[in-house]
Amino acid sequence: ANAAFNLDGHLAEVNFVDGYSLPASYFGETDTVGNQWIPIKYSGAYGNNGFYLPFKGYGIAVATGGSIATDGDYKVHSFTSNGTFEVTSITNTDPSLTGAATAEIEYLIIGGGGAGAGNSTSANVGGAGGGGAGAYIPGSALLTAQTYAVVVGAGGTGATYAANPDGDPGDDSSAFGITAEGGDAGGSYGYPVTGYSDNGSGGGGQGKSDNSAHAGATGGQFGNDGGDGHAGGNAGDPNYGAGGGGGSSAVGADGSGSAGGAGGAGTASSITGSSVTRAGGGGGSTKNNQGTQGAAGSGGGGAAAMPTGASATANTGSGGGGAHKSNATSTGGSGGSGIVIIRYKFQ
Repeated sequence: ANAAFNLDGHLAEVNFVDGYSLPASYFGETDTVGNQWIPIKYSGAYGNNGFYLPFKGYGIAVATGGSIATDGDYKVHSFTSNGTFEVTSITNTDPSLTGAATAEIEYLIIGGGGAGAGNSTSANVGGAGGGGAGAYIPGSALLTAQTYAVVVGAGGTGATYAANPDGDPGDDSSAFGITAEGGDAGGSYGYPVTGYSDNGSGGGGQGKSDNSAHAGATGGQFGNDGGDGHAGGNAGDPNYGAGGGGGSSAVGADGSGSAGGAGGAGTASSITGSSVTRAGGGGGSTKNNQGTQGAAGSGGGGAAAMPTGASATANTGSGGGGAHKSNATSTGGSGGSGIVIIRYKFQ
């Protein structure tokens, strides 16, 4: 900026990004029809002192529900369990707008993460897959003064092979008509993840057999595929590494003969005012404690471990870690519960 010059015009919107040097492609693109440079919605971080001014004429809101924090001119409501978001009033609307007064809100909705799998006690069975992250859906909406239901999905429950061989996917989270589906569970021996329904991110495939991972979500859901388990062989590859669960930003890594696959990476968001990464995949395990157990995906995923996989961090929607212990009980780590976060201008 140069204080010696003044703008002779109008600003349609302002993105002030503090501490980052970003190219123009973050804010606009060339229209393929008219070959015109047009704006696009900026979805990156704003830094410590950054801000966004939409200049849309939408109102200033007052609302209740969840845990409420203040970030400059914005209120941030975080829901870690089911509740209601009630817009009690909207003021300072543009008089030229017709119809009911509206306020623009930003949201982040994440489904519950899938559990990592435990595996059979057979000595010749490989590792168990990591759980997939719940779907990760950011966006914005125009709300009127009324009450909106908020549902926060539970993470899948880690269980032993005998108690729950199919694994346990995460539950869906929802608000404002938007549903973020829960993540898939990891695969275990004899129970391939390919039989599961499409959820958030896919669970990792089991080592040795039934080793194909499950695909991540489609249709606007933010999720990725889980990694495949390693087929292996008793002599050449005794560890049978399982695949890692998919994360919101990356696929889960495939297992190998000497290592379980790492969980896919999560995604960072600054909707609360500071950057937080959520929705990582769970790590896939190897047979017994041989080789290298799969690492947790960034954002709260659970690492593979013996004989119990690490559980994902609560309210991140991340997947739990897989587990295997030959001739003994093994239990997959539980998936992390989901979260719903809402941000709006209050002054």
